[in-house]
Amino acid sequence: MSAPGPLLPGPAANDPGSPTLVMPGRRVRAGAGIDWVGDGWRLVRKSTLMWIVFLVVLFLVHVGLTLVPLVGIWLDNLVSPILLGGIALGCRSLETDGELELEHLLAGFRRNTGPLFAIGLIYTAGQLVLVGILALFVGGAFMMALLRGDEAAIMNAVPESLIALLLGVLVVAALALPLVAAMWFAPTLAMLHDVPALPAMRESLAASFRNFLPMLVYGLAMLALLVVALVPLGLGLFLWAPLLLATVYTSYRSIFTEPDAGAD
Repeated sequence: MSAPGPLLPGPAANDPGSPTLVMPGRRVRAGAGIDWVGDGWRLVRKSTLMWIVFLVVLFLVHVGLTLVPLVGIWLDNLVSPILLGGIALGCRSLETDGELELEHLLAGFRRNTGPLFAIGLIYTAGQLVLVGILALFVGGAFMMALLRGDEAAIMNAVPESLIALLLGVLVVAALALPLVAAMWFAPTLAMLHDVPALPAMRESLAASFRNFLPMLVYGLAMLALLVVALVPLGLGLFLWAPLLLATVYTSYRSIFTEPDAGAD
């Protein structure tokens, strides 16, 4: 693996560089899932206001893309890895006592855009396959009505397709798990370590299943925090969502990298 380039285009005197990569990713203890949440919260606390700005920008991008007829949701999937790669840069900056800046969020459009976009293409292709599998259970007409958001057509088809729909959802949910696992670490590996799309997704998938127990502990912890976040009129989501983004980075640090020299 070649040495990573600078975190942002152009020279940066205080650029800390990327952490030392460990490939394949290590297996960590189950309790590491809790550590990821704690480490992620420390990153959020360092720049809470900017994290909320990130969240608003991401929401606006998501809404804007999904408004594009027919292909909006797929465009969102293509862009998401590019934005996630930029968020990883921001997390690295915070971790090394730097600032979190809006420039980080957009950095994926200027550095390693090709691999990040390729990750989005592969992820989108996987989702299209899942949509096709669901259509096999519920029928093409119902699936098209669902994708169009045609409530009348959906309600008319539900009585005939309810059992098939439930079975299809269960099958697709099971198949979606590996796809999400392949996506979890891939943008960070591509952005911070120049790992090509397919190897990044393969390593992400393998590391996720190798660390099933800490991932399960992490998921349960985040689910519990989500319930708490929803209590005050959902206002806690303004902290829970940035925490989710930050823990993608902290879980990557735990599994795929060595501690920084001189770190505690």
